[in-house]
Amino acid sequence: MNVADIIGGLITGLAGGLFSGFLGVTAGGVLVPLLILILGKDQHIAQGISLVAQVVPTSLSGVRNYSQSGHRVSMRWLIWLAAGFGIGGCIGALLAVHVPDRALQWCFVAYLVILLTVMMLRSPRSKTDSAEGVPKDVPIHWATLGAIGAIAGWSSGFLGIGGGLAITALMAGIAKISQHRAQAMSLAVTALPVTLPAALLYVQQGTELPWLAIIALIVGLWVGTDIGARFANHVSPERLRLLMILIIAAMALFMAFKAWR
Repeated sequence: MNVADIIGGLITGLAGGLFSGFLGVTAGGVLVPLLILILGKDQHIAQGISLVAQVVPTSLSGVRNYSQSGHRVSMRWLIWLAAGFGIGGCIGALLAVHVPDRALQWCFVAYLVILLTVMMLRSPRSKTDSAEGVPKDVPIHWATLGAIGAIAGWSSGFLGIGGGLAITALMAGIAKISQHRAQAMSLAVTALPVTLPAALLYVQQGTELPWLAIIALIVGLWVGTDIGARFANHVSPERLRLLMILIIAAMALFMAFKAWR
């Protein structure tokens, strides 16, 4: 039994869960950098661990907390986002196994920079944009939802990061959904086993994964996501948006440093 892997997995899961619940971006966006930093895993192993851990619906605790605060999940949005996610995830995973670690790291950096740009260009929402002020069924075209899901799925399979980061950033930045509701939708999509196809492809390609660390990671994710979502409901949308921008920028800088070395 590798005690270091178990402790490291638990710590990584708690940190990823707090990040996920608070910003509604799924833990995958921060799990890969944390697995590299805390457990010392290489890029492919870290991505495989992240995808497998996210098959378990640890984000359900976060969805429940957002829903209780009035930030509802649209089933129509969920269906189209999940359909696009599944297709994009398979494509991303098939491509990832043929790309060297260094190239994947730089792709990760580029992806974060693009999402950071989308978030920064998004215009501030009015004060009336609250849970009560947002229509229950904003008319978003199915093709837009499917495209957002496919981009998120591709990022999940190719970069092993869950895809929730893209869903939150694109739903808020392009579809103009309130920050809290975008976060709730992100957690709802990733509560589904949408990373399963990509995770299976990683396993089938012979990627050796530390299963005890993954179990500890899942426990930490469940607890951390619940705590993070509770805190998020007491923070204004614009402050959440600013925090997301800062964290994405920090992740991009860290991954650029790792890729440069």
